[in-house]
Amino acid sequence: MSIKKQFIKTKPVCKVTFSIEAKESFSASVVGDFNNWNSTEGELTKLKNGTFKGVFDLDKDSKYEFKYLIDGAYVNEEAADSYKWNEYAGAENSVLEV
Repeated sequence: MSIKKQFIKTKPVCKVTFSIEAKESFSASVVGDFNNWNSTEGELTKLKNGTFKGVFDLDKDSKYEFKYLIDGAYVNEEAADSYKWNEYAGAENSVLEV
């Protein structure tokens, strides 16, 4: 799992690349505050090497709670900036700071 941040000097956004290795999985999405926890909007593309990857433009100077949704199971990002307890989910969410 990994997150890559690319800040754009001319715009108030950050291009964030989410990558997760899931060779045996059929589908993967990233869901969070930035896409209203919508798995369709956060759908990741499976590459030939079995990694799922997607790039999203997120507003700078913001914090977002998120998780991966892999074949229907929620998974936290190991390389998250931090984690935050979520009462609704009854579990910790990954936190991304851009």
